[in-house]
Amino acid sequence: MQTEPQNISDGMVVSIAYVLRVDGEEVSRMTAGEPLEYLHGYQEIVPGLEAALTGKKVGDKFSITLAPADGYGDYDSENFDEIPRDAVPFGDDVEIGTDLEVEDEEGNVYLATVSEIREATLLLDFNHPLAGKSLDYDVEVTDIRYADEEELEHGHAHGYFLDDELDFDDDDFDDDDEDEDFDDEDEKPSR
Repeated sequence: MQTEPQNISDGMVVSIAYVLRVDGEEVSRMTAGEPLEYLHGYQEIVPGLEAALTGKKVGDKFSITLAPADGYGDYDSENFDEIPRDAVPFGDDVEIGTDLEVEDEEGNVYLATVSEIREATLLLDFNHPLAGKSLDYDVEVTDIRYADEEELEHGHAHGYFLDDELDFDDDDFDDDDEDEDFDDEDEKPSR
């Protein structure tokens, strides 16, 4: 029987409670009762936070400020694209600030925010909403466990459900449709 891990390292499923603040304003919170669970070493969280968690153990608490390069990347003033309004099913009802999923010719899905509405087109911003921002985290490690073979194969934590009626497995999900992490190394889709 495998013992529980003592310190966070690659291939472990980690649960954390945290508060994220940007410019002094809280933008995200996960509690110890409903923590964020991720697979360490698989780029499921921002790189600076993952690096800071390496070696920590259950019960560790810390605060950290991440520069944009260690969070969601620098803001790229050229990471914009213009698309026809009629390419969006609800193009006439879209507003500035609306988030859209855009698929390129290869089937890759990108998140974009409508930054400008023009007569026949929409200008989309492909920067993450927190790009160019410093991130202030208060973090507590609430659990660490070894990932199972399926989690390692799929490259993400599956989580455990407390309610037996919630009987999900990976056959219920299409791995090709998973959300992607976006950082300053990602390019906008070519059209």
